[in-house]
Amino acid sequence: MVARIWHGFTTPENASKYEAMLKPDVLPGLDKIVGYRGSYLLRRDHGHEIEFVTLMIWESVDAIRAVAGDNYELAVVPEERRRVLSRWDERAQHYEVVQGPRK
Repeated sequence: MVARIWHGFTTPENASKYEAMLKPDVLPGLDKIVGYRGSYLLRRDHGHEIEFVTLMIWESVDAIRAVAGDNYELAVVPEERRRVLSRWDERAQHYEVVQGPRK
């Protein structure tokens, strides 16, 4: 499995609006993509800005390519979200998942 991690930042005034855009799905229709295993949305207050981290779990890099294309490390940031973000990572980071949650 592969974890895809990405960071975006908003002003405190835009944080709730941006968060609402990501619920219930980080990207619309993502749960229908073969190889998608789920995601986490993390939020942290830095005072002057709010940081959001998306962590998506995928079966493989090939599954990510099906959504993000051959240059799969490039961030996928829809235009309407760019309007409320103050800055974001241009590239996502990818990590091999070596251990998941324990029950």
